[in-house]
Amino acid sequence: MKIKTAASLIAAAVALLAQGAYAADAASAPKSRADVKAETKQLEKEGKLAPAGEGKSAITAPAKTSDTTRAAVKGDTAAAEKAGKLAPAGEGKSAITAPAKTSDTTRPAVKDATKDAAKKGELTPAGEGPTAPKK
Repeated sequence: MKIKTAASLIAAAVALLAQGAYAADAASAPKSRADVKAETKQLEKEGKLAPAGEGKSAITAPAKTSDTTRAAVKGDTAAAEKAGKLAPAGEGKSAITAPAKTSDTTRPAVKDATKDAAKKGELTPAGEGPTAPKK
């Protein structure tokens, strides 16, 4: 019961406050219907009316059409496909990336270099590298 009473009081308060707002709007709008219609016709003649629809929109110039013919686009696409320059269909990166370069160093050479660095004390201790969590 308390919730219904509280909701009723809030609704009444909102209604009282809204009456003052409506009265203020009526006082600040002295234009007659004929004035509004004339203003709208004038804006329509000047081409300044926004198109019908939802939301705010500005009149924009139509998008520029392409000067390239359909046959030319098809030819360019076929040439790019033959050259292997087209990205694979589907979602993902829009450009084909080169595969990662593999190392030229052999596994035994890397092991030997690591052993030498350990003997000289040049290795970074575990947990102290650039990606180690900060304390």
